[in-house]
Amino acid sequence: MLSASSRLLQLLSLLQARRHWAGPELAERLGVHPRTLRRDIDRLRELGYPVAASSGVAGGYALRAGQAMPPLLLDDEEALAVAIALRTAASGQVGGIEEPALQAMVKLEQLMPARLRRRADALRSAVQAMDPVGPSVDAGLLADLAGACRDQLGLDFDYVDAKGEPSRRRVEPQGVVHTGHRWYLVAWDTLRSDWRTFRIDRIAGTAMVGRHFTPRIGPEGGDLRAFVARSVVLSPHAEQARVILHAPLAQMAARIPATAARLEAVDDEQRCLLQCGAHALDSLVYWLMALEVEFEVLAPPALRERLALAAERVMRGLGRLGDPPKPVLL
Repeated sequence: MLSASSRLLQLLSLLQARRHWAGPELAERLGVHPRTLRRDIDRLRELGYPVAASSGVAGGYALRAGQAMPPLLLDDEEALAVAIALRTAASGQVGGIEEPALQAMVKLEQLMPARLRRRADALRSAVQAMDPVGPSVDAGLLADLAGACRDQLGLDFDYVDAKGEPSRRRVEPQGVVHTGHRWYLVAWDTLRSDWRTFRIDRIAGTAMVGRHFTPRIGPEGGDLRAFVARSVVLSPHAEQARVILHAPLAQMAARIPATAARLEAVDDEQRCLLQCGAHALDSLVYWLMALEVEFEVLAPPALRERLALAAERVMRGLGRLGDPPKPVLL
């Protein structure tokens, strides 16, 4: 028979694994009398675990959210998953959580058995993150925005657009999307009567929470990731780049992120059309060359000019056509 302390740990593990347990079923799993189960439930409550009890035909026990964070029981895979997540959070793009993440990771590793501690230590020492790409966002602001999305509460905030122009925005938030480089808030702009994406790092100060709003169907049929990808790629720049790539759509889609360009199949599907904002032509020249596929520039003319200049630089670097190759000293 299990000792009282071992039985409490098993009871806690069962309560964490399922939202609701019928009393007789839980007593049977533990191999104890219902009176013993009730005493163990009372003991967990004394330790700070908010276990709710209900009576009747569907009565039983459930572990509820409490006022404080009690200890959790994690199996090996869960503990390693949390360790990896904390390690990632400590070097990510969300500001203000680096130190808490490291503190939580140290606490977790102190409680790990030796077999898990060695694996977690290997992850910490061997896995190194590159410097984050893109601006960081404040953890508190991110949590406030997510809470407003969940509870359907309006938001008012100061925003600075890509041109540096400030404005006051009043929105009904729908969701938060992370592209891997930047965080975006998708919301219905009540003053403009349209869906908008807002870079969270451009939200200035504190977002003021307003009244509850009636939810509406989101853009792109509720696919916020697709909406952000389209908004980022085809944002209202002065010009749009349109380039025919001589490669199948599936092949290019595997190499070009949805947040970098929009791709469409062309004619016999052996070619595809690339569309993106023409706001960084030099970067676009680089990526077109790096793809190593034949292409045709449809627009804008400035992109053709940049490619021609790049070709001239390449030729100068290789020497003029017709010149004998220069000897290479080894």
